[in-house]
Amino acid sequence: MKRAERLHALSEMLRRAGSRGCTAERLAAEFGVSVRTVKRDLTALENSGVPIWSRPGPGGGYGLAARASLPPVSLSPAQAVALLAAVSAASDAPYADLASAGVRKILDVLDPRTRTKADELASRVWVDTPSSSVRAVRSALEEAMAEQRVVRIRYISRDDSETTRDVEPIMFASTNGRWYLIGWCRLRSDIRWFLVTRIEHASVTKIPCGGHSVQEVGTPPATARSVQSRGE
Repeated sequence: MKRAERLHALSEMLRRAGSRGCTAERLAAEFGVSVRTVKRDLTALENSGVPIWSRPGPGGGYGLAARASLPPVSLSPAQAVALLAAVSAASDAPYADLASAGVRKILDVLDPRTRTKADELASRVWVDTPSSSVRAVRSALEEAMAEQRVVRIRYISRDDSETTRDVEPIMFASTNGRWYLIGWCRLRSDIRWFLVTRIEHASVTKIPCGGHSVQEVGTPPATARSVQSRGE
């Protein structure tokens, strides 16, 4: 598990623990790291603005301040299931794991009656999704995009030839049910579309991207849209 993912999972575990909190030892055991590493992670979360409290001595530990929790959420059972269905059907989408964690967080704060009805309705919705790309590859691509750093990929082209390329990630795009990484290919010195399922290996470098913009990709089709909220 990469550190960014561990930090997110750590804050989620603290949130779920509520006012009881968790000891550093329990957190370390959960994530398979040392107590020292957990304490460094907790400090990093605090520095990023996460309101963590600590309680020394027997029965002490770490937790999230009450204001860090979601207030009660008002959703109908059908709305809750709509979120579950959308996330489940897009398991190969960028940041799908984080989206799933976000939906679980919302479900956790539904009132018991709504949650029970949502669970019953959810059992009536099945999703058969194709196998997603290797998790390690997706994780590297997501990190490179979020941090805007060059990602080194091993790519298999349509004629089965293999190349290693350094790519500056610009955007993810889905078309005809397939996900692509679009970026500036340093090998070809041009914008290229890489089918995610053809990326056999990916690793994030420490090299920052050169600032290529979404506009350089070109004009999207009339039916295409970003997932950015429009406030509608």
